[in-house]
Amino acid sequence: MTDALRLLSRGDPVMAQLIRRAGPYCPQPDRQRSPYESLVRAVAHQQLTGKAATTILGRFCALYGGESYPAPEQLVATPDEQLRAAGFSRAKAASLKDIAAKTLDGTIPERRVLSRLPDEAIIERLTEARGVGRWTAEMFLMFTLGRPDVLPVDDYGICNGFRIAYGKRKLPKPKVLANFGERWAPYRTTASWYLWRAVDFYREKKQRAAQEK
Repeated sequence: MTDALRLLSRGDPVMAQLIRRAGPYCPQPDRQRSPYESLVRAVAHQQLTGKAATTILGRFCALYGGESYPAPEQLVATPDEQLRAAGFSRAKAASLKDIAAKTLDGTIPERRVLSRLPDEAIIERLTEARGVGRWTAEMFLMFTLGRPDVLPVDDYGICNGFRIAYGKRKLPKPKVLANFGERWAPYRTTASWYLWRAVDFYREKKQRAAQEK
């Protein structure tokens, strides 16, 4: 058992039960994509199913003659009409161009630069780009940089997982969840993953119940 699982299990019986049921969390951060590419992908996925976003990203890359993301300077120079034709909304097209522009001017730096910054400093930098909010920046910290102590208190899935796992009637307020989550530090990313699993288990239970009727 890793240090993270040991600490979470020892300090929180509910979390210990989730860990036993879901098994060990094995983080696999995406170390291949640059911050620029990760944010472009994140914006593409906003408010869409994974399948729809993948289709749009395929058309987007095809604009530049291949399967790779365009260089930031290429994206900045792309007419909005082409991005709209690929399937991006007007707002998302503007966001993509701003991400590219912020990459070119250094606001969104390379991974090696970001890796030396604390979490909040990274969030501050990334959220300067249009369309990149705190939630998107937190997902970036968790799944691109592999930061171990991130708790996205505004994420519906995490709030709902907390409600389910801890037997609450209502979703927790962000401040309440943040205060409760202090017990999970410095492994709040791992705790977040188990709260998402709590939602999965709840859905599976409901599906089984419906099938048995």
